[in-house]
Amino acid sequence: MTTLMISYLIAITLLTITPGLDTTLILRTATVESRQKALQAAIGINLGCLVWGLVVACGLGALLSSSVFAFTLLKWTGAIYLAWLGVQMLRNPRQHLGNFEQGTTPQQNWLLKGCLSNLLNPKVGIFYISFLPQFVPNQQAATAWIMLLVLIHIVLTLIWSAFLIIGSQPFAKYLKQPKIVQSIDRITGTVFVLFALKLAFSKR
Repeated sequence: MTTLMISYLIAITLLTITPGLDTTLILRTATVESRQKALQAAIGINLGCLVWGLVVACGLGALLSSSVFAFTLLKWTGAIYLAWLGVQMLRNPRQHLGNFEQGTTPQQNWLLKGCLSNLLNPKVGIFYISFLPQFVPNQQAATAWIMLLVLIHIVLTLIWSAFLIIGSQPFAKYLKQPKIVQSIDRITGTVFVLFALKLAFSKR
């Protein structure tokens, strides 16, 4: 059991710090918005992980691995959502934060975006289905162990997110300059569109 846990901690830590969509979202929000909004995005991302963990732990996640229709439907929903976010940033990149701060976007917006970025990505569910069972000890309750492993992943992700948010702050003043804000929105938008294309044409 100890060996399994050590192996899991090493593997999940490496996977957590590997740059991806979540990292892009948190860094972009931290540098051109604020720590608070970046934290909301990070919490949203982890809420999405928690929901997927519950789904997989309850056995419902097997539907994604066995049903082509279910996987395809969720995959295209997620791809369209990511593409929509990316296109919005590419079409209307902001030049300063006033456009956002003076808008009517609710405070929970980044929480929702972070959560949806994971909930609408079926590969998160497939990852949990294929990865987590390897670290469930024999003759142990699978549901409880899978949830424990998911919670460990969430804790590590929150720690990594905090590191990203704090680490971005020394550069915040520079990164909030109009041209930089505009460039970051365009870069982030491009990354989101690329992830959408990758998701749309991915296979299980």
